[in-house]
Amino acid sequence: MGGLGHYLEREGIATTQISLIRVHSEKIRPPRALAVPFELGRPLGTPDDPGFQKRVLRAALALLEAGEGPVLADFPERPPGPAPDLTGWACPINLARPAETLSGPERLARALAEEVGRLGTWHAISRERRGRTTVGVSGLEIDAIARFLAAFVGDPATPSPRADRSLAVMLKTASEDLKAYYLEAATAQPGAAPSRALEDWFWGETTAGRVLLALKGACARCPDEAVQRLGPRLVVPHTQKHRLG
Repeated sequence: MGGLGHYLEREGIATTQISLIRVHSEKIRPPRALAVPFELGRPLGTPDDPGFQKRVLRAALALLEAGEGPVLADFPERPPGPAPDLTGWACPINLARPAETLSGPERLARALAEEVGRLGTWHAISRERRGRTTVGVSGLEIDAIARFLAAFVGDPATPSPRADRSLAVMLKTASEDLKAYYLEAATAQPGAAPSRALEDWFWGETTAGRVLLALKGACARCPDEAVQRLGPRLVVPHTQKHRLG
């Protein structure tokens, strides 16, 4: 949207936007943008709080008063309300805390395979309850996804597991499938799961999260230029960037 704003401004149409990832707006330099400190998918902040959401919208629209840009302003408020009550949700199984290092590709592959297997029953329950799953864009079974991603982290020269898809495409779709599998399984049990709690659990307490964090660095070491370009675009929520080290 930031790029589109430049074209609209050239036609005489003033634009403003809300930016959930500030660094993107710093690089694209849209005509006017309001950077907000909210979770991805929540550009207006706390759900069911029209007063707060109206203040966010007013702050974004107020930037239209600036005749020239680029303007990048920060919304000064954090989402209101008490800290979420995390006592009502927990991962349906107790996973062993991942090792601090990912050295040893065979050990990593075994740990990830075991973790995936332990979540299998819960993912099946989730799929039955919802009547659908978002896992499947890679075209690989979840066990094959785990083996492929663990192997790539250990050896960035690992080839694509499918002859009809490039390595970059398979890395992107396989990592999306792995995360979707975990989050669907984790929310299978009754009770609301706060989105931040799910993020913290996945990126901080699972081997899968560690693998996806390590994937960015492995892409940089891969001889495939398309994979090198993919690495910076692999999505890690901004609330979890501190885990990249």
